[in-house]
Amino acid sequence: MAEQMRMPSGMGGLVRYFDEYKSKIVISPYIVIGIIVFVIILEALLHLLGKGFLA
Repeated sequence: MAEQMRMPSGMGGLVRYFDEYKSKIVISPYIVIGIIVFVIILEALLHLLGKGFLA
């Protein structure tokens, strides 16, 4: 009669990655919002200037 082997319970086949990741590039949320606002204003100005030159 063969003996039954018991495996360690482990994590149920789930792979665990590192929860904490430190990025080398850190950008403030205020800088990101400022860049977005700048691009929106630039796009609006280019749109208005483009209509003036084509008309």
